[in-house]
Amino acid sequence: MSQASRTRPSGSSTALSEAYDTALLDLDGVVYAGGQAIDHAVEALGTARDGGMHLAYVTNNALRTPDAVAEHLTELGVPAESADVITSAQAVARLIADQLPAGARVLVVGGEGLRVALRERGLQPVESADDGPVAVAQGYGGPDMTWGRFAEAAYAVNSGLPWFASNTDLTIPSARGIAPGNGAAVEVVRIATGAEPQVAGKPLPPMHRETVLRTGAERPLVVGDRLDTDIEGAFNGGVDSLLVLTGVTDAAQLLAAKPEHRPTYVDADLRGLLTGQPEVTQDDESFGCGGWTASVRGEELALDGDGEALDGLRALSAAAWSHAGEGSCGLDAAKAVARLGL
Repeated sequence: MSQASRTRPSGSSTALSEAYDTALLDLDGVVYAGGQAIDHAVEALGTARDGGMHLAYVTNNALRTPDAVAEHLTELGVPAESADVITSAQAVARLIADQLPAGARVLVVGGEGLRVALRERGLQPVESADDGPVAVAQGYGGPDMTWGRFAEAAYAVNSGLPWFASNTDLTIPSARGIAPGNGAAVEVVRIATGAEPQVAGKPLPPMHRETVLRTGAERPLVVGDRLDTDIEGAFNGGVDSLLVLTGVTDAAQLLAAKPEHRPTYVDADLRGLLTGQPEVTQDDESFGCGGWTASVRGEELALDGDGEALDGLRALSAAAWSHAGEGSCGLDAAKAVARLGL
């Protein structure tokens, strides 16, 4: 089914790890949260890798270097090399390098991952607007980022320098809950300057280009927890996607998804890589999956039957997306979702 016409989650008669050659995995909210592995992630990834699937880790988090990310993954029990990690810092560094001469000074508002990525592209990171930068690069700097860094960015952008952002995710999952992401920090600079940055990260094309260049994937499957970055990025790249419900997206948000935010597949966690996906069937105005049937009744999404909660969610998604067409479903789904315990 084409990306643009998706009105229901797709089925797969074979395990996704066999149907696709490369998993393009988001990290925060998918593989780990707050530095700790998410339940079942290590075992599922190990099984997928042993079965021949290439695992690549694609993250909008620009804070850490690929070496540091690979080391952390290996410590968690997911063996990885730095070449397996693609970050928005790398994507924005390529975007900047395409527009500036070699050796150009770039004011960095972010972490070490951004500095390393800029150096790899032959650019010179600097720390102050008084150091003669010709551009500003902003990426996630972690919870210890000081307010003075945003001031440096504002000074430089207000002087007329081009401004680049690794990504604009407003939030980031952590072990203690949802925290402000780089997008929130970008808003600080935007408010102070009135400017708009060039953005590299998911869901925009520079990140997809960087990922394809670095992985060489022929049949990629994007795996993520965010509709507005991971799933939309897959949509923009014309590739299939798997949404896992271990991060920021909940059932209600999935049901209300616009076409570009509708994943090909939905599963609870990364164990979904190791199985096929049940087919969603249609009978007139109702949709079935497993033991569930979903339909529209008045201003509500209705759910009948029994069975696995995820099958019910898949049926509800088909009913919601079909009703919404090219828009976002605004039907009341509270009772149906409550039945599923989601």
